Order: sequence, then C-alpha cells, then structure tokens
Amino acid sequence: MWKYYAILSAVFAALTAIFAKIGVTGVNVSLATAIRTVVILLITWGIVLFSDTASGMKELSKNNWTFLILSGVATGLSWLFYFKALQMGDASKVAPVDKLSVVFTILLSFLILREPLSWKVLLGGFLIVAGGLVILLDK
Repeated sequence: MWKYYAILSAVFAALTAIFAKIGVTGVNVSLATAIRTVVILLITWGIVLFSDTASGMKELSKNNWTFLILSGVATGLSWLFYFKALQMGDASKVAPVDKLSVVFTILLSFLILREPLSWKVLLGGFLIVAGGLVILLDK
C-alpha cells in the first residue's frame, strides 16, 4: 500500500512545483512560503480535528517532539530554498534537482538509521545522481 501513497506523493509534488512556479512570480519567497504553510496548517489540523486524533498529542515523548520540531525546521528551510530556486530557474530543472534529496535520504538512512542498502537502492540512487548532474550541467 505504501507504493500507492508514494506515487500519489510524487504526483502532488509535481503539481506543487508547477503551482509554486506560477505562484512565486514577483512574490517575496518568505511570504510565499508563509502562505503555503498556513494552507498546509489549516488542512492538516482540520484532518486531525475531524478524525479526533488530537488526543494523541498527550502520548508524544520528548524525543517525538524534538525530532518532529527538527523535521519542521528542515521542511521550512527546504521550502524557502525550493521557492527561491523555482523563482530563479525552470520548474523542469528545479524539481528534478530537488529530488536529489532522495539520494541524501538514502545516505542518511544508512548512516543514522542503520537501514540496509540493497543493490537496487544503490543503483536507483546512482541513477538519480546521474540525472541530477545532467540537469545541473545543462546551461
């Protein structure tokens, strides 16, 4: 089932790039990111409140809070840089280069989480790096 969610994530990430490219035209990147964040905040808290899962906050450990906050900081910085890149470059180049995050995730999941690396994951990561380099070296 995770594969379907991953594909849907990819489709919506593609839409995000296109909509953001149009939306950041002539707009301060910080303002654009703040607007996007408010929309996401409303949607996600709406889901939490509608599904009555907010009570789960009491069960979060200090470790959960620490790493969820760090994840939020990383997400915010990622969005700021992504919007700035979209403002300056073509969406057809920015979005694929942004997907180099997959390679960084593979590396960090091995180093930090001690997740195993298969030859298929390594090959996929290598191909992503190769594609990213092709795009980065395009003038």
